[in-house]
Amino acid sequence: MSAGLFLTLEGGEGAGKSTAARFLAEQFQVRGRAVVLTREPGGSPLAEAIRQLVLSNWDEGMPASSETLLMFAARAAHLQATILPALARGAVVICDRFVDASWAYQGAGRGVPAVQLAQLETMVLGSLRPHRTLLFDLPPELGLARAKSRGDANRFEAEALDFQRRVRQAYLDRAREAPDRYVLIDAAQELPAVQAQLLAVLAAMP
Repeated sequence: MSAGLFLTLEGGEGAGKSTAARFLAEQFQVRGRAVVLTREPGGSPLAEAIRQLVLSNWDEGMPASSETLLMFAARAAHLQATILPALARGAVVICDRFVDASWAYQGAGRGVPAVQLAQLETMVLGSLRPHRTLLFDLPPELGLARAKSRGDANRFEAEALDFQRRVRQAYLDRAREAPDRYVLIDAAQELPAVQAQLLAVLAAMP
């Protein structure tokens, strides 16, 4: 049995991660690998139920602490039900967002202290980290325009441009701090060019 491979896709709103995830899944399947395509928040029945809580607009609002705890609660369920079993049987797990999103959105975006995020990360993930994280980077203005064209905007897509810029910068900072794990993808390009970048990433993998 091949060893499991854990790939995560990160980036701001409208970066094209979902389309890229499906493309990557197809490429791995052509290579004969079993693939589990999943997302956060979500990825298991319990985690998907929590996703609805997180993305909904509430009249009372949602405190940053509530949002953060819900994200990690969904992540814990997702790990136990979907990610860890798939890796154990040797599958390629492709996840649209993972823990780096909490550092970008709840940390840089909402101002949740790093020490609190680190504690939750350790409690939920232990030593598990993605083998590779593809960061789909593009200017927030372009990403928001793309997201708006899809319709059905969620709470995060409705955040102000300053929030989106903080999220982008946090991602870029994390990529700079962990160059062995992160691969930067220029998501501002047209789809064929983005897919060419993804094929180059795949070619470099063992």
